[in-house]
Amino acid sequence: MKTFMIERYGDQAAVHAGEMPDPRVGPDDVLVRIHAASVNPLDLRLRDGAFKAFLPYRLPLVLGNDLAGVVVRTGAAVTRFTVGDEVYARPDKNRIGTFAELIAVHQNDVAVKPANLTMTEAASLPLVALTAWQALVERAQVRPGQKVLIHAGAGGLGTIAVQLAEQLGAHVAATASTAKVELVKELGADVVVDYKRQDFETVLKDYDVVLDTLGGETLEKSLRVLKPGGRVVSVAGPPDAAFARELGLNAVLRLVMSALSFRTRRRAKHRRVTYSFLFMKASGDQLRELTPLIEAGKIRPVVDRVFPFDQTREALEYVERGRAKAGKVVVTMT
Repeated sequence: MKTFMIERYGDQAAVHAGEMPDPRVGPDDVLVRIHAASVNPLDLRLRDGAFKAFLPYRLPLVLGNDLAGVVVRTGAAVTRFTVGDEVYARPDKNRIGTFAELIAVHQNDVAVKPANLTMTEAASLPLVALTAWQALVERAQVRPGQKVLIHAGAGGLGTIAVQLAEQLGAHVAATASTAKVELVKELGADVVVDYKRQDFETVLKDYDVVLDTLGGETLEKSLRVLKPGGRVVSVAGPPDAAFARELGLNAVLRLVMSALSFRTRRRAKHRRVTYSFLFMKASGDQLRELTPLIEAGKIRPVVDRVFPFDQTREALEYVERGRAKAGKVVVTMT
């Protein structure tokens, strides 16, 4: 099958087209012919080798972390799906590779595609929708009336998180550039801070939850807009020991993770708030929870640009250079 892969960690030059054997289909797997896959910052970090210390992939590695497509074969123990089902999924972290014609995915990580979406639209959702759900519903347990801040509200994750937070009944603030303020308001944000004109730290206060998608100085300032008992959930900040335990890492790596986040956790404790790092997990069940909201139009995908499969390298470069205006970039295989 045709793929886009890396044979060594590196920059954009490491990504190339190549042939790989068709996937082996286990008893609990569905084999999906991929129609579309989206590009995520995670793909760039995996390409660079940013996670090789605790996600030791065997090279060559096919990139790509979410998909929409059609089931073409099922394993002997599969009960949820049949051949011909249109599905979407974020494969488990150990079985990525959606920049390809085919992929075998465990049935527990797959859900039937929302009926109102095209394959292109559906492919834009799994990773960011699951991240938003796990941050706001699982980790932060957002309740109606709480104040939630979403950073980069026009980004791939931000566009979905703003909509989900609104559906959870939260008062939603988001940061965005001048050109994207109106879009983020249309998605459901009650307050949009134009970061080119204002410092969110001087505008917002007493928030219950912050979803940090940027890390660095933004994360540090986010601690200061929370009220006592508030929580920052970050997908871009330093990993912590809890994350290391989730991955089953050894004691040395757990200590390393703890050290990386020590300064941030200490500052959070000083302000009587909490910090946690989130590396999202695959979940077909959670996608099934999200699907009714998508089919009802309560959460809609935002797609910036679509590239054909043979331009996957260009799609990655487009995302890496920050050219996307809003939402996700998608690669179509058919």
